Amino acid sequence: MSLRVAQGRDQPAADASVGADSASQGARDLPDLVRAMLTALGEDPTREGLRRTPERVGKSLEWLTRGYRQSVADVVGDGVFEGKHESMVVVRDIEVYSLCEHHMLPFFGRAHIAYYPNGRIIGLSKIPRVLDVFARRLQVQERLTDQVADALVDVLEPVGVGVVIEAYHLCMMMRGVQKQNSKTVTSALRGLFRDDAKARDEFLRLAHGGRWLD
Repeated sequence: MSLRVAQGRDQPAADASVGADSASQGARDLPDLVRAMLTALGEDPTREGLRRTPERVGKSLEWLTRGYRQSVADVVGDGVFEGKHESMVVVRDIEVYSLCEHHMLPFFGRAHIAYYPNGRIIGLSKIPRVLDVFARRLQVQERLTDQVADALVDVLEPVGVGVVIEAYHLCMMMRGVQKQNSKTVTSALRGLFRDDAKARDEFLRLAHGGRWLD
């Protein structure tokens, strides 16, 4: 079975070799950039505690943004199957970690993802993998929510898709307004979940299970 994924939404550049070379060069540059940043902050990057920090930060950023080097097609693979299931499928409380593109500080929380099959089902482990393709990039929560929903629509052509993400943003908690208990909730509803109030209410009830983030 062929896997349809919209080129514009999540695929790497058309010339994969150019993209890979650019990413490799960028990874090599990161430690030097971190050293320059430490110096600009008034630190001494040669002192014992910071001597290996540039390399550590470089590797960390590579890992935290690995979604740029992945695609939905890569992570789904052959995990889509013919199936006659005609009820909602919900994967709830998926941990999500990402970096805010405005301050490069983390935001984290839970994602609740559902779909109504239309003759095809997806391996359950593939759903959080699709989420991570987009979460492991510089992001805003609103776009992340839409990208996950649209990717599942492209892959499965389902009757409907619903995505809710609840997250805490460190850019609001440890700087700026410093609101420690604030959380952001975003949703993306496609097909039946958008058009049918009963289906939408069922999804939201199952997603939240009578509670929100603790």
